[in-house]
Amino acid sequence: MVVVARNEIRLQYSGFAIFAAKLVSVVTGLVFQTMISRATSKAEYGVWFNTSDVLAYFTLLMGVVPFWVMRYVARGKEGSVKTGLLANLAISAVAFAGYLVFVPFIVASLGISQNYLPLYFVAALQIIEFYGINAFEACLQAFRPQTVGYGLLVQQVGKVVLGYFLIVRWGQPLFGAVVSVVVAFAAQLAYYYYVLADELRKHAHWGYVKDWLKGSVLNVYNVVGNQLAAFIFIMLLMYGTEAGRGVFGAAYQIANVIAYSSFLAFALYPKLLAERNHEDVTTALKMVMMFALPMTAGAVALADSYVSILNPSYRDAYIVLVVLAVDTLVSVVAGAFSSVLFGVENVDREEVSFKKLLKSKLFAAFSLPYVHSAIALPTAYYVLRVYAYNDPLKAALSVSVINAVARLVTFTILCSLVRGMIRVKIPWESLSKYALASAVMGALMYVLPHPSRTSLTLLMTAVGGAVYLALLMAMDKDARALPNVVFAEFFGKRKTAASP
Repeated sequence: MVVVARNEIRLQYSGFAIFAAKLVSVVTGLVFQTMISRATSKAEYGVWFNTSDVLAYFTLLMGVVPFWVMRYVARGKEGSVKTGLLANLAISAVAFAGYLVFVPFIVASLGISQNYLPLYFVAALQIIEFYGINAFEACLQAFRPQTVGYGLLVQQVGKVVLGYFLIVRWGQPLFGAVVSVVVAFAAQLAYYYYVLADELRKHAHWGYVKDWLKGSVLNVYNVVGNQLAAFIFIMLLMYGTEAGRGVFGAAYQIANVIAYSSFLAFALYPKLLAERNHEDVTTALKMVMMFALPMTAGAVALADSYVSILNPSYRDAYIVLVVLAVDTLVSVVAGAFSSVLFGVENVDREEVSFKKLLKSKLFAAFSLPYVHSAIALPTAYYVLRVYAYNDPLKAALSVSVINAVARLVTFTILCSLVRGMIRVKIPWESLSKYALASAVMGALMYVLPHPSRTSLTLLMTAVGGAVYLALLMAMDKDARALPNVVFAEFFGKRKTAASP
């Protein structure tokens, strides 16, 4: 099997490569969402987000097989790449057919006009694409993580270019947006196929599927729990109207940028599968928090200006963004700890035993979405019906706060699970420096006039970023060394890739 050696996975290089791609996607994503939001009403914008909400229930299983595929590829199992892709595409065919049958009834039950039904049918193609991309990225994460960032660039650039013609020039905001996304994902799939072409020429080993299906019972349990928790967004649409879903979606688009910092630890999971090194955990935490903290501070300080980028009418939704920014920071840290748990757990190293899985910390971690749902869903049901019924802003804010509280509880439980699996040295000294520099930057951005023009908002963001970096480099030697580290690892990786 032609796989890059495990010790060639470079934690910092891979993380920065993907993070850089994600930063580029911030710009392309904002451009794309702005094209849509400024060409649609709040209700139409809510329908746009709802297409993704509905698709989520038919992509429940897209990460089930890839979870095990990545672990097999990381451990050098022959033929696992091709086997994983074919298995996931087979599942996607069933999900695709089910979506086509049920989506008319779903749209009707949500009170959405049947005029939007063709939009939901075109969006169905994303089901097959999601399953394919998940399988490919699981394989690439195991031995060539940085290519996931390159694939993202292909997708984002293609989406914006095609979206410009369909949404802006031809005046088809919703239909044009869906078609642009479908075509962009297809281009991303084509790139991944090119990268993994040699592996895909090898024979599939269907014996792996038996073990994957055995272990996948836990994954199904987990993804059902995640989608159960996501039902809160359907409730938001039902009781807070399409406009409420649109307000939440607009704020989420900005807050989600903070989540990109989690990709700085993208290679931590497969690296821990290969070698149990606690220093990698500390390095990953430092990289993630070096960017997550200032991004959160900036989003909180300049929340009203950021939500106005999508549409000036969303300016009142700034408080929703403030809550989502803090919630996203917690989610980012939780993601790093999840990578530690999944990477260190060895219950499946020799064989997949369902009985052993039930006793493992994998099962405990997979149960956390149910804890989240138990807290969030009944609370949201009561609050949305009694306090925020048909009030879009109150409904969106209520859902944000409820989700944030539930996530904080599950994060606390996750930390207790990781404790004892591996020694995690929290870099408190570095974190305190990041927090201080972020606080100064955030305070400066808050007291300065908040612009309403996109160009000025982006300029202030750049100024804030420069202030943060200047303060951090003055205080932290690791920050001063970071440019040299990235430079050395980038060219070192290129040299390795070019070697026979």
